[in-house]
Amino acid sequence: MRLSVIGMALAGAILWGVFGLFLVGLANLAWKGYGQSFLDVMASIYPGYRATPSFGQVIVGTLYALVDGFVGGAIFAWLYNGFSGQSATPPVD
Repeated sequence: MRLSVIGMALAGAILWGVFGLFLVGLANLAWKGYGQSFLDVMASIYPGYRATPSFGQVIVGTLYALVDGFVGGAIFAWLYNGFSGQSATPPVD
C-alpha cells in the first residue's frame, strides 16, 4: 500500500498546525502559563515566533507549524513509499 504524499502532508499540517500549536496557543491566551514550556521550545525553533500571549503570535506560530507539518508529512510519506518496496504504478496483467 502506498501513501498519498499530498494527503499525508495535509494531515501533518493539520495535526501539527491546528492541534499542535494553534490550540495550545489559544489555551495559553485563556489560561496564563498553560503550555508555556512547549511554546518556549517552539519559539527557539521557529524564527520570528515569540511565545508571548498574543493572538498575533499564535497566528505566526500556527503558520510556521502548518508549513513544518506539511513538509514533515510529505517527507514521511515519501520515505514510507520508498521503503515499502512497491513500484509507483500497479503491475499490468
